[in-house]
Amino acid sequence: MGGGEKPLQEYRGRRDFDRTAEPRGEVRHGSGRPRFVVQHHAARADHYDFRLEVDGVLKSWAVPKGPSTDPRVKRLAVPTEDHPLDYADFEGTIPAGDYGGGTVLVWDTGTYENTTDKNGRALDMAEGLRHGHVSVLLSGTKLSGGYALNRFRTGDEEAWLLVKVKDAAADARRRPTSTEPESVRTGRDLGEVARDADGAAP
Repeated sequence: MGGGEKPLQEYRGRRDFDRTAEPRGEVRHGSGRPRFVVQHHAARADHYDFRLEVDGVLKSWAVPKGPSTDPRVKRLAVPTEDHPLDYADFEGTIPAGDYGGGTVLVWDTGTYENTTDKNGRALDMAEGLRHGHVSVLLSGTKLSGGYALNRFRTGDEEAWLLVKVKDAAADARRRPTSTEPESVRTGRDLGEVARDADGAAP
């Protein structure tokens, strides 16, 4: 997740900004509570991107089945490169053949509170990520309450699990990825975003 490279170096190196409308972005620190975003990405392999603002960038994981509101469900989350904070508002189509080619929709967004601790000691997000565990309290439109990310594999095939915490926001009956597919930013579905050549809001 970013490795030893400069922030956003990997992100920029994978993209041709003469072709894609994705933001080039800069490392910058937001004001107030940090943001989170979940983007539905209809790429070669359909998935959801779960992103948390940490130290001026969006730490990112690809979640093939998307977040669940059921604490019994563990979702695979594969880390990807850091993204710029501006990416939290990106909605549009990445050209076919380019890295990540496909349609991107802002499925949910909001702010979060870091609730990570280890043996009763509070950890900041960067420290938690190094240790392989973070917990957050989301305040979004579709997702709210506690979620935890736990790393279970390191190395070239690093992988995490995204799990809903048992709290008042947990709901084993909800299936938000299938029943609430629209963008919280523009109200469009994936097909409507794809039909807008420039990805701009209607």
